[in-house]
Amino acid sequence: MYRTIICGIGMGSRQTANRLLRRAAALVDDGGSIVVTHVIENIPHRHLTELPEPFETTAIVDAEKKLAALCKELGIPARIEVRIGVAASALVAVARETSADLILLSSHVSDITDYVFSSIVEKVVRHAGCSVLIDRRPDHAERLTSQAEDEASL
Repeated sequence: MYRTIICGIGMGSRQTANRLLRRAAALVDDGGSIVVTHVIENIPHRHLTELPEPFETTAIVDAEKKLAALCKELGIPARIEVRIGVAASALVAVARETSADLILLSSHVSDITDYVFSSIVEKVVRHAGCSVLIDRRPDHAERLTSQAEDEASL
């Protein structure tokens, strides 16, 4: 289906990360590649020069280790790419650099900042040169139904 997939994963929900990686593995062509991409962006740019270099290095290495362990646990071969910067721009840049034909992201619950600044997903969709697949989180009602079904099957 897709030759190169950029799988954008945050360090939030492990369940979401598992779901995204499994979806990427199901969509990638035989011989294709998955590039798991995480962007560390909560550092105000004016403070980057004030932070010691080991801080950045430690943050990158820590994220790489966590993502590599998750991929290994799921048995999904992937290249890990961790960057510091603006998430939407970095995801689009990685897609362009790797000639990706799909960026896979997860949606999130919108909040007021999305209305003021727009969301990462919206920015990626607007600027990506390839297809973008947005994996919707099951809403609360779907989770409750799923939990009830799981409990009933036990």
